[in-house]
Amino acid sequence: MTTQETSPVLDILKAHRRGEPVGLYSVCSSHELVLSAALRVALELGTPLLVEATSNQVDQNGGYTGMTPADFRRYVEGLAAELGLPPARLVLGGDHLGPNSWQKLPAVEAMANARVLIHDYVAAGFSKIHLDCSMSCADDPARLDDETVAQRSAELAEVAEAAAAEAGLPAPVYVIGTEVPVPGGEASLEQALAVTSPKAAARTLEVHRQAFAAAGLRSAWQRVIAMVVQPGVDFDHSHVQHYDSAAAAELSAFVAGQPGLVFEAHSTDYQLESSLAALVRDHYAILKVGPALTFALREALFALSSIEAELLPAGQQARLPEALEQAMLAEPRHWHKHYAGTPEQQRLLRRFALSDRCRYYWGEPAVRAAQQRLFANFDAADTPLPLLSQYLPTQFAAVMQGRLPATARRLVEDKVAEVLATYARACQGTGIESPDAAVVSNH
Repeated sequence: MTTQETSPVLDILKAHRRGEPVGLYSVCSSHELVLSAALRVALELGTPLLVEATSNQVDQNGGYTGMTPADFRRYVEGLAAELGLPPARLVLGGDHLGPNSWQKLPAVEAMANARVLIHDYVAAGFSKIHLDCSMSCADDPARLDDETVAQRSAELAEVAEAAAAEAGLPAPVYVIGTEVPVPGGEASLEQALAVTSPKAAARTLEVHRQAFAAAGLRSAWQRVIAMVVQPGVDFDHSHVQHYDSAAAAELSAFVAGQPGLVFEAHSTDYQLESSLAALVRDHYAILKVGPALTFALREALFALSSIEAELLPAGQQARLPEALEQAMLAEPRHWHKHYAGTPEQQRLLRRFALSDRCRYYWGEPAVRAAQQRLFANFDAADTPLPLLSQYLPTQFAAVMQGRLPATARRLVEDKVAEVLATYARACQGTGIESPDAAVVSNH
């Protein structure tokens, strides 16, 4: 795995600040098929790959994936080694690192947990750290002021610096910011934040600078590479708020005047490729994507299930969508507070919402077993090409051209790669205006 001294993150951001229309996308997913698709895209295009784990996904207690930071590093590096991505092109980052998972605790206890979280991420070799202390804890006011957020962020940066030194690793680079979109999308776009004002961005930057200086972290401050702001992009269960470059023009002009700094855009899922390219052009040089990737994964798995239903009698089918539904009903904590409405409306949201809360359930034993059976059924069947055309038309074309094997795993990965390719092109300065242009094919 790359270190900060040789990190392509810094190389790309320096090129961006020199005026080149380049950026970096961040894959925020732990699913093996998503990560394999991302690795294949990076291999084909010769680009680095930034993979980020979130604070609720991976933590010192295992998070919802059951993985600690060290476990996650071994997992991703193992996948990269299997596919042949050079270690120097893989970068690991931590997203929303702070007291997020412990908001129901008093601030002192929540921050104690956050310090362990940061230590373990950095000690495991995560070299890009998003310090996110924007959330209120049990005994905090409903909305924290910038000074409190900055002071807590500096406290965690101090832990990160010590952890890197203790482990003999290069010190990490940091992302800061207080106007952080809700991880995984909004419940409604009516709740989405307005475009951050340049005045608010300037204040956030200054209070963080002061907090780092007060903690004796001037060296760490030189490694703050990006700030999270709200450029006016977001999504909820059924709608997407697209990027409006004109609305964010003043904000883009502000960061252009800050040497060495770029913006990091969260919740860029489902944006048009032209919007992604415009974001990069406007100095949102780091684009985060997560739910759109597992949404594409779910689409592909459901497509294979539809093909299976055409080919096999009911008793032989894996019935993956039904297994997923049963798992979500049996343990509703990942979706219940997010999906309102009638039982039928909730059923549709569980399956098809853009917020894709079903991504939390792919690792459940029954769901995983159903997926494995689906893959085995599909690969054992002589699937007629017209069925592939009906349910996975882009992949059908790639199979017809001899560029993609018609195996279940590779078809699913290629469906995810369709989304990743739009980010890759936008970040290489080759983003296109037409939404139906050719996608990357993996072979």
